[in-house]
This record gives sequence, structure tokens and C-alpha cells, in this order.
Amino acid sequence: MRNLNDKEFLKILDEYGLTPETYEQCLNLIIDKTNKNTDIDWTEIKDMYELPLHPDSLRKASSTPFGGASVYQYFKNKNISETSQPDEMLNQLTAKKLEIEKERYKLQTEKLENNKWIRENARDELIVEKIVDAVKSLKPLKIPEVLPVVHSPREYALLFGDQHYGAEFEIKGLFGEILNAYSPEIFEDRMWDLFNQVVEIITVNNISKLYVFDMGDFTDGILRVKQLMKLRYGVIQGTVKFADFLANWLNELTNYVNVEFQMTFGNHSELRMLGQPKGTFTDDNTGLFVREIIATRLSNNPNFKMVVNPTGLIFAQIRGLNVLGIHGEVKDLETAIKDFSATYKTQIDILIGGHSHFGGYKNVGIGRDIIRVPSLIGIDDLSMDLRKSANSGATMIGFEEGKGKVCEFNIKL
Repeated sequence: MRNLNDKEFLKILDEYGLTPETYEQCLNLIIDKTNKNTDIDWTEIKDMYELPLHPDSLRKASSTPFGGASVYQYFKNKNISETSQPDEMLNQLTAKKLEIEKERYKLQTEKLENNKWIRENARDELIVEKIVDAVKSLKPLKIPEVLPVVHSPREYALLFGDQHYGAEFEIKGLFGEILNAYSPEIFEDRMWDLFNQVVEIITVNNISKLYVFDMGDFTDGILRVKQLMKLRYGVIQGTVKFADFLANWLNELTNYVNVEFQMTFGNHSELRMLGQPKGTFTDDNTGLFVREIIATRLSNNPNFKMVVNPTGLIFAQIRGLNVLGIHGEVKDLETAIKDFSATYKTQIDILIGGHSHFGGYKNVGIGRDIIRVPSLIGIDDLSMDLRKSANSGATMIGFEEGKGKVCEFNIKL
């Protein structure tokens, strides 16, 4: 780049929607940001000048007019041009220009903050309104009669998750046979199949209380646009439909057993707005809606109890055992059980995780076990890509004090 007036350089600025004046303003902001003289973030700078760049690209910017070489060339040419003027006039013009830029920057920053506040509040209000409207249309539940709780040395927990509700697909084999098909209707069929098998176990074993743990990932399509295209319902509609079904399912189960319900949230139900990576918006998870809808719908059910742990994880003390449930997005549950015990300064006796879509069990000490929970969805595209597959299913575990897990029901659906 020869100088600021060079047509090629002006053409590059025009491609970014900039003039030499706005370019200089933007450079000042970038320098302030780089030197930590302002708390404005890269996304705000991008939005302020409507730059066709990702914030990370703007930050790195080695191949854009904001790169070190371009900035150096710009100020070099600018200094040459300005030092050719009389010193007094230059100082006056520079001071006036800086004052104007300062006021303009203040107005731009204020406008950006106002627009940001309006966008965030409008989005939150819209989501709440849609959920409220959807919940109002739900039919009231028929509350069952009170069931007694009979003391027993053995207590049971039902574990399921990875429902990926709303997804529709078929996985075919070598001869054109269907290895797995999935849809909202198939999900409901599997849940009622699970219901019937669980009720049979309850009846045979005279179970009066059942811990029910939902391990997360109830939805399939918030992570990527490709997944959204496979969903039958939108995010809000699918969330309400799933929550209503699970509330009805749990309500029916309370006709046979007292239920203590907990759920944790999965990575698939995390809202990743503005293309941000996982973990950016951990508090914005549609699982929150599911939990609140279930709690509201079953608030008058005497045989149902919703438990919410402040960590967002599942935690219960069952027959003297500390049982922790996580979605399971960890490499190794055996390492995780030690890490969680150290983090919370509490010995975790049983660690339960989902996420991997296959079941498994391993004893890792006296009365200490790690349990992987299979998925409701079964084989999907990801399973085929990873060359890993397992039956759709759930797990039911029996616990005894001092012994840990003493029995297991592998429920295939």
C-alpha cells in the first residue's frame, strides 16, 4: 500500500463499508481495546462499524486493513501529510478533530449499549411470551390419589436421557433394512414401553418410592443449523411439547409409585447465540423451561417431588450413598468421580452419566460405582460416523446401604 490516497487502499476500505475517517475511528478503538484502555469488546466494535468480520477475525486481523502493517503504513502516511502543514494550524485542527471524535464515540457507544439492551430484553420477553402462551394451551393433569411410602432396605433409581426430541431420521443397514428410525411418535412409543416395563418392576419388587433421573439432552437441534433443519418443531414449540409429555408421563407413573424427580441439562439444549462456543451461555438452557413446566404442572401432585440442586447437577443421598448425576460430557467417569469428590469435598459413591448413548457399569472401589446410561434415541448419524452403536434403552438400579449398587435392570426399548 503506497499511501492513504491510493485508490486500491480506498477500494479495500469501501469493501469494509469504511471511509478514511471511520477507519481512523475504528483504529483508535482497536488500539484502546488492545491496550486495555476500554472495556468495549470485539463484538461491539464489529457491530458499531457493521464490519463483515467475525469478532475473532477482527482481533487477529493479520490479513485485513486493521493488521499491524496496514496500521503502520496508515499512520506513517498520515504523519507525513500532517507534518507538512504549519504546526499551529495542525495542532488546532488535531485538537478540534479529537474533540469531535470523542463526542461522536460517546454517542456511538451510548447508542450501541441502548440497542444491545433493547435486543436482549426483547428476546427474553418474546421467549417468555411464547412459552406462557404454549403452557396456557395445555390440558390440566388428573392428579392421582395419595400413595403410602413403605420403608425398605433397598431403594431404586430410574435413569434415562438423550431423548433428542423432535429429530426425525432413518438409519439403514447393508441390505436396506432399518437399523433405527426416530421421530416424536417413536419417542413417545418408547417412553410408554419404558413406562410399562418400569411398572412391572415396581409391582414385582413392591417398590413404593422411585428416584427418576433425566440425564439431559432432551432436544437435538440447538447446537447447529444442520440439526435445526432435521427437527419437526421449532425450539420453543419442541421444548413445550417435550415438557408436557414428560409431565404427563411422570404424572401417570405416580399412580403406581412415589416419584422424586431430578434432571440435569445437556449440551444440546444449551443456547449458543451469536455463534459462540459451548459454555458461553451456560445459564441460557432450554432445560430450565422443561424443569419449570414440569414443576408447575405437577405442583399439586402429592406423590411427586421435584428436587433442584444448586449446582445444576443431580444429587441424592440414597440409602446412605452419595449419588451424583451429570450429563456425562467428560472423557472418563472414573477420573470424574475423583474430581467431583475433591471439588465438592464430599465422597461421591455413585457417579451417573449419559451423553455417550450407550450403557455401562464399572466398580471403582468398595461401594463406589460409575454408571453410563443408554439413550432413548439409539443409533443416529453421529453414532454411525463414530462407528459406535447401542440399543435404545434406560437403566434401573437398586441400592443398599454399605453395598452400593446391588441390582440392575437393563431396559431395552
